[in-house]
Amino acid sequence: MAYISYISGPVVRAVLEGEAAKLYELAFVGSASLVAEVVDVSRDEAVLQVYENSEGMRLKEPVRFSGEMFSAYLGPGLLGTVFDGIQRPLNKMGEKIEKGTALYALDTETKYRFTPLVSAGERVGPGEYIAEVEEFGFIHRLMLPPDREGVVAYIAPAGEYTVKEEIVRLEGGFSMSMVQKMPLRIPRSFAERESPKVPLLTGQRIIDFLFPLAKGGAASIPGGFGTGKTILQQTLAKWSDADVIVYVGCGERGNEMTEVLEEFPQLNDPATGKKLMERTVLIANTSDMPVSARGASILLGLAIAEYYRDMGYHVALMADSTSRWAEAMREISGRLNELPAEEGFPAYLASSIAAIYERAAMVGTLGGKKGSVTLIGAVSPPGGDLSEPVTRNTRRYTNAFWALDRELASARFFPAINYSQSYSGYAESLKEWWMAVDEKAPALREWMLSLLQEDARLQKIVKLLGTEALPEEQRLIVEIASLVKEVFLQQNAFDDIDAYSPPQRVLKMASMIKTIQQQWVRCHKEGRIPVEVLKSMPVIEAFVRAKYEIPNEDLERYDELHERIVKSYEKLLQEYGR
Repeated sequence: MAYISYISGPVVRAVLEGEAAKLYELAFVGSASLVAEVVDVSRDEAVLQVYENSEGMRLKEPVRFSGEMFSAYLGPGLLGTVFDGIQRPLNKMGEKIEKGTALYALDTETKYRFTPLVSAGERVGPGEYIAEVEEFGFIHRLMLPPDREGVVAYIAPAGEYTVKEEIVRLEGGFSMSMVQKMPLRIPRSFAERESPKVPLLTGQRIIDFLFPLAKGGAASIPGGFGTGKTILQQTLAKWSDADVIVYVGCGERGNEMTEVLEEFPQLNDPATGKKLMERTVLIANTSDMPVSARGASILLGLAIAEYYRDMGYHVALMADSTSRWAEAMREISGRLNELPAEEGFPAYLASSIAAIYERAAMVGTLGGKKGSVTLIGAVSPPGGDLSEPVTRNTRRYTNAFWALDRELASARFFPAINYSQSYSGYAESLKEWWMAVDEKAPALREWMLSLLQEDARLQKIVKLLGTEALPEEQRLIVEIASLVKEVFLQQNAFDDIDAYSPPQRVLKMASMIKTIQQQWVRCHKEGRIPVEVLKSMPVIEAFVRAKYEIPNEDLERYDELHERIVKSYEKLLQEYGR
């Protein structure tokens, strides 16, 4: 029997005494049977990280090895459930989480309506769909594990079953229920990885139009304390057109996760009209929970996301925040006496971050469908320093970078994304999709970005000398850029109309701003009309109000407003020409 020989917080060393331990094997430590994972093995000793509170643990207490890797339980019952970092359902644990509490991750009492897709005698391959289960009106496709294949000897008839009942048996003896166990650290297999060419629509104009994210892509949201990372991730979870949302609260403050846990069950899903929780899995691992479980919580979220991806669904995984996960890695590394690298982080920080974001992908599944995992990770750099190691290495492995700005957040500008520091590498691959909506879309985007860049250059002069120091041509640029920022980029998350903008609305608004600029330039050149007069026209106020007044179902009113703008400035030019 193995026993504890050394304890340092969540790090435990166990003397093996003839027993064998495998790397990343699930183990149970101490008399309380705390969940742990083997992170290092030598001839006669294993090093484990404990995923629960190790206070009160003593030397010589027993250690049991399970013989299998630390795994996630996957099956019906995931949706709508709140788990902790090691997949214990929090709704079953009461107000206080007792250490050593062993709870089955899925509901074993509920019966699900089961419909077989194969018959006895059929040959089935790895990852092939064998049955369907209805859950919240959601089709849950049951798959053969990626490492199994064979001839069906028995398939349960259509009916209602619990997740633990046998539903299929292959010739040779392999049997399975609705539940699969998948190791957290091993990505699920797929047929092929595809290039991401379809956007993950978020309804946020600055993201969808200027810095888009593709389904199967990866994005990072760096920002200091109070810049709105959590609010933005919650907004994306509500409005993005993903089929399934996996939200991981990793090391965040308890009050922030409390808001998520209280609000998500009450939110209506704009896509279905039902409750948002019916297509959401929440993983809550707050800052007061064991530090080592932070790494497990993100891996658990990835395992669940890949499971739904392999059913042919598009999954959005929100990780808030990966900085807390990296800090936990640093603490564990220190307790393991590993040589520290930059700012105390372990030398494998970059490869660990890469391994997480690499699992975001658009794939052809083994079952013959297309699915994706889109990973959006929040980063919390100390003091808002975007050059610190976690932010810098995250930036290397994500193609969309949405840098949050403290000044914008303080000014109640939402989303507080700094357009000068942000970028997206998906714009080119999504160009064809946007051109199918409107062939002018890529040119509009390029125009807006160049306008904002020119404005950023002029703002340095404005801050020193004021707008009066600029010639009229440059004041035109500053005023048009102001319209872009205040009307187009800024959104009111609490307004029923402005909270979400479909692509058609985005393009109409961008096109109208460009038309306004063209009219202003014409009026200035032909009539020498002052900028103050141009921007004080009633149609400008009407355009500003339109984002709160014109619903997404009545976008034709933008076309009418567009005509009013052109006619108003033609009339103004005629009056000045008299």
